[in-house]
Amino acid sequence: MRGITDTVKHLLIINGIFFFATNLYGDIIYDLLALHFYENPSFQFWQPLTHMFMHGSFNHILFNMFGLWMFGSPLEQMWGRNKFLFFYVSAGFGAAALQLFIHGYQFNSYVNELVDSGFLLSDIMNTIETGRYNISWVSVISSTGLEQMMTSFNLSMVGASGALYGILVAFAMLFPNAELFLLFIPVPIKAKYLVPVLILGDLFFGFSSYSLGPIAHFAHIGGAITGFVIMRYWKSNQFKNNRWDL
Repeated sequence: MRGITDTVKHLLIINGIFFFATNLYGDIIYDLLALHFYENPSFQFWQPLTHMFMHGSFNHILFNMFGLWMFGSPLEQMWGRNKFLFFYVSAGFGAAALQLFIHGYQFNSYVNELVDSGFLLSDIMNTIETGRYNISWVSVISSTGLEQMMTSFNLSMVGASGALYGILVAFAMLFPNAELFLLFIPVPIKAKYLVPVLILGDLFFGFSSYSLGPIAHFAHIGGAITGFVIMRYWKSNQFKNNRWDL
């Protein structure tokens, strides 16, 4: 189960190329291919796809690509190339969709409060797009709300973590008793226990004020939910063992 499969190998290579290009050309590539908030002028229609091949640091890409190799290869061996690729990309799209939805909800809630208080929507958007804000907004939405609104607008997300969470869910559903080692915990944990714990951790950090760093927790949850829904659909339609190779 540890041999690398063709599609996983190609995904590793593509991610490596994107990482090399980002380090070579810097912000030009990052701004073009990272996922931005849909109200932000930097948003482009291809970013929900390209962001999942981008990474912010060597440790970031190393962790994600290790997970892709470890858990993706057995799934591709079982499903075949096209079915695996469909699942992987779909989980990545699901991750982007939930993260954008959460930020959109937060952003629009604060904007609506400002509009209800008499501020013009056009003035609000024009001010935000210049990277500034009106200090009088604090009297309506508080400094914390202002910070969250600006953070949502300036969202910039990269990484294959959302797609990887979909892969993790599928792996746990297909190989629930596979024993895995969590970093720094020298005791094997079955996949059916480890994966839910990871998801619950993202739920906690996503809804709380605690943080482990600039991590898109809701993207992880979105990828996991998408993976679960697809797996349930395939199972209900007895589609689990069909191959999509052409």
